[in-house]
Amino acid sequence: MKYVVFVPDGCADEPLAELGGRTPLEAAHMPRLEALAARAEVGRAQVIPEGLPAGSDVGNMAILGFDPTRYHTGRAPIEAAAMGVELHPDEVAYRCNLVTLAPADYAGELPIMVDFAAGHPDNEQSHAIVAALDAALGNGRDGVRFHPGVEYRHLCVVPREWSDASCVPPHDLTGQPAVFPSGPAGARITALMDASRAVVGGVAARVNSSATQIWLWGQGVKPALPKFVDTFGVAGRLSSAVDLVTGLGVLCGLDVVDVPGATAGFDNDYGAQARACIDSLVDRDLFVLHVESTDEAGHAGRADIKTDALARWDSDIIGPVVDALEQRGEPFRVLMLPDHATPCALRTHTADPVPYMLYDSTKAVAGGRYTEAGVASRPVVAAHELMGRLVRTAG
Repeated sequence: MKYVVFVPDGCADEPLAELGGRTPLEAAHMPRLEALAARAEVGRAQVIPEGLPAGSDVGNMAILGFDPTRYHTGRAPIEAAAMGVELHPDEVAYRCNLVTLAPADYAGELPIMVDFAAGHPDNEQSHAIVAALDAALGNGRDGVRFHPGVEYRHLCVVPREWSDASCVPPHDLTGQPAVFPSGPAGARITALMDASRAVVGGVAARVNSSATQIWLWGQGVKPALPKFVDTFGVAGRLSSAVDLVTGLGVLCGLDVVDVPGATAGFDNDYGAQARACIDSLVDRDLFVLHVESTDEAGHAGRADIKTDALARWDSDIIGPVVDALEQRGEPFRVLMLPDHATPCALRTHTADPVPYMLYDSTKAVAGGRYTEAGVASRPVVAAHELMGRLVRTAG
């Protein structure tokens, strides 16, 4: 038996006027998914447990079968694992976004979060900025270190006593006044963010970037995640262009496949990821395929791009992967499950239950439609339980 997990990041949504009262899942041309769902179990999954932030760190941990209420320690330490940054027991990692803030219209008002991604700088631009930050504010001074990541997503490691701060994710503030960190360590974190303006501004002008400062959030210590093969009895691989998701793979022992052309943006090469999945399933029984573009479209409020991305999922990933497995004559199961909803109208994540599909090539069940409305009457299940059901005959 082969097992495939499809993760269209943030694809769940709400009805939109520009789509005639439909959601992107309802509006997208997805005949292959419709055919699978018609003979598969479909339902609603709670990927974000009550009390935890509605983020991809929590959602993808649940998709991989690990209860976030038990194992989640924060977003940044997961990304640290993907980047090969070792966290010591006396350290905490913060996600370090390059962002664009603009002065408020009136004196004394808070600046506005114009862009949580600082115009999506390329790595050459952003790495120059992070190197300057580490030279000026980090490099081990006061226990502070900066580590370059991808585009606008980077990492800041600080002493563990700096961990007790309440930080708002920058993507929750788009177009709104900035909400700076609070709590016992809030002043320290805010001071570091404030100090970054002079450094970021100077380098950004030189490398033609719109970044104005850093934004620290998503902090945590290194989590103790069990190994996937020990938990589920299956060895597998994972493809994603997002450090957060690959970090989870590293922490639980799923081999991360570097797929040329896979990006966290709208230019992602869906076909390349599908081919990596098909090739991997020759000698491994499980493959997790994550694509970020639907989430990015939700943050941008672009229902058209989100709908197109879902159609690409259907034509370039779902169809080719299913065809390849059927041609090989191997039995297989598919779990399709987004890590959270990212409604285009809200431009941020929500903790609402999302649609899931469990398909088994060896048996047909009375299926349904893989849409928000199609599963609205179904009971809600805990998302972290679905992986165990997917591989229940393994081991």
